[in-house]
Amino acid sequence: MFKDAIPVLHVASSAAAEAFYCGQLGFWHSFVYRIDDAKPDPCYMGLERDGALLHVSSFSGDGVSGGVVCLIVDDVDRLHEELVQKKVRITLPPTDQTWGNREMYVLDPDGNSIRFVRPGS
Repeated sequence: MFKDAIPVLHVASSAAAEAFYCGQLGFWHSFVYRIDDAKPDPCYMGLERDGALLHVSSFSGDGVSGGVVCLIVDDVDRLHEELVQKKVRITLPPTDQTWGNREMYVLDPDGNSIRFVRPGS
């Protein structure tokens, strides 16, 4: 039986990913793995915010940059206000989609699209 799915996004720099996901989007580390603690990369990080899990990896072979993750949220507009205050580059402001969802999109430093979605009723 399936329990959950955790997307893995490829990043070039774990430091840039940490600054974006933790510093701007408000995630925190659930774990960080490096082969050599003296070097920032390659790195595999588990990130969490409000129960949502996301993994990012700078290991070669762990996907390619340019992926997409949809995160279900309660209030796209409140999150938009938070991210504007943190100067996050928003590529699609809160929008009522024709399929019933309210959505907002941002890009991470590697071109991965993070899509915040409040499903329609």
